[in-house]
Amino acid sequence: MTFPAMRMRRLRRTDSLRALVRETTLDPGDLIYPLFICPGEGVRRAVGSMPGVFNLSVDEAVREAEEAASLGIGGLLLFGLPESKDETGTGAWDANGIVQQALRALKASPAAKKLVLMGDVCLCEYTSHGHCGIVKEQNGSFDVENDSTLELLARTAVSQAQVGADIVAPSDMMDGRVAAIRSALDAAGFTQTPILSYASKFASAFYGPFREAADSAPQFGDRRTYQMDGANLREALREIELDLAEGADMILMKPAMPYLDVVRAARELTGVPMGAYQVSGEYSMLHAAFERGWLDRDRATLESLVSMRRAGADFIVTYFAKDAARLL
Repeated sequence: MTFPAMRMRRLRRTDSLRALVRETTLDPGDLIYPLFICPGEGVRRAVGSMPGVFNLSVDEAVREAEEAASLGIGGLLLFGLPESKDETGTGAWDANGIVQQALRALKASPAAKKLVLMGDVCLCEYTSHGHCGIVKEQNGSFDVENDSTLELLARTAVSQAQVGADIVAPSDMMDGRVAAIRSALDAAGFTQTPILSYASKFASAFYGPFREAADSAPQFGDRRTYQMDGANLREALREIELDLAEGADMILMKPAMPYLDVVRAARELTGVPMGAYQVSGEYSMLHAAFERGWLDRDRATLESLVSMRRAGADFIVTYFAKDAARLL
């Protein structure tokens, strides 16, 4: 049929009609809220480049988690700011490390038990040089060693599982990390702990505010030798296939909005649960527009998140989680 017999506007006339035929839905349970955990008590330190985001001491993180649970948010992704750093990032797998403390406290909170707790598995927040693995110098140049880093990532994942992480999420982009983590988890008796792999993590300009929040900026060089070239879609799909072959249970695309074509291609490639990470630069960019009155805060927030669900993400890691949950 064609116009005038076919009128596409018939199903757009009212809110109830639009809701009935809506193809993509967004629910608070689809959202994962990142938290930055720091030492101390009663600490709620604002991150200057990310309005509404804070470095939180463990007690404050528990309060934040309880609010998130009351809003129906699906889970938390935890990042740590240790008291001290060293060349190999030993704080990442310390039994009393900052993320491990937070996981214990969250597991003890009845309200927070409603949330899926994810631990970010990487070394960059814990190393004095800010890179995601062991750095070696040769002939005046520096390189992140892949294979020697794998054991440390595996130890980090096991340490998080031991204190209650429901999911471990390696974000380092070392080759073979999923296999190393799966082997270590199984050997430690955590055969039921899923791995959420940052399967295609691009070397992106949109991570800048995160590096302030997590105090994780590289002290020299950059991360382009291990994070992906933003021009490469086919390579991203190869990374996904390799991580799944090594035992990843879920995958995560990062960043989200500048890479929605990757999210869609990944959705078409695989049927495993998949998330998109709306990263710090995306969040801060939108907030800058909100503050200038250039965009409607509520509509733009939800529209940005729906675009990720429409592209194929089952869940979204976002700093807008609480705001979006209230709107929904």
